[in-house]
Amino acid sequence: MRKSHPVRRAVLAGAATVSGIVLLLSLKPASDPGAASAAGGAPPAAAQSPQGGRGAGSGTVTGDAAATQYGPVQVRLTVSGGKITGAEAVRAPKGGQSDRVTADAVPKLNRAAVAAGTADIDAVSGATYTSAGYVKSLQSALDKVAAASAGQDSGEGAGQGVGGGSEQGAGDGGAGQGTQVLTGDVARTQYGAVQVRVTVSGGKITGAETLQAPRGGQSDRVTADAVPKLNRAAVAAGTADIDAVSGATYTSAGYVKSLQSALDRAGG
Repeated sequence: MRKSHPVRRAVLAGAATVSGIVLLLSLKPASDPGAASAAGGAPPAAAQSPQGGRGAGSGTVTGDAAATQYGPVQVRLTVSGGKITGAEAVRAPKGGQSDRVTADAVPKLNRAAVAAGTADIDAVSGATYTSAGYVKSLQSALDKVAAASAGQDSGEGAGQGVGGGSEQGAGDGGAGQGTQVLTGDVARTQYGAVQVRVTVSGGKITGAETLQAPRGGQSDRVTADAVPKLNRAAVAAGTADIDAVSGATYTSAGYVKSLQSALDRAGG
């Protein structure tokens, strides 16, 4: 009897152990659903909102193609809430040396347009023609965004003459048959407004005058020097593809913009 008693204890202990293991295994699956539900990925994915719709005054607009000596330049803007949020040149000079110039200049011009929020941006060194074309196309895109504002600006200061004016002296009443006197939009610059009026006869610019230009302090000297040169350049070129006057970058850029808008009224 004494020898068989320990054996029964061992058998009973083993049975109890097996029963405990079975019980634990039967309980484990019941805890898995709770763990799976806590780690579910669907709610975080739903929290990531998709791209929202744009508000009023937003979208993309493409400016007119501006012809340059090395090829056309055309700018497309992304506008949100009335502000430039993106700019890209959809057309730019290419081929030969132009490829290198375009690759260097266009990204700088795009960044400058977004940073300035206007077309008052500096030309990129070594890319004068591309920069001028970019500014023209950029301005035309902005004009499309704010056509009403541009139309209002075009009438400002029409009678205010500036020194170094008309090369031909043609007034509005002196234009003969086949001759047009066209006033460009006011172009805002860092130092003041610039506005150009041209006389076009037989499809050619025969006269140019500056109705508004920066004035006061140092601007008086810059304007007196630059404006006559710009007027002569406009008549000589017959287009708005004219070089900036050294020392008058902003005035020159404003002049080109206003000149181009005047020529646009005559169909280029």
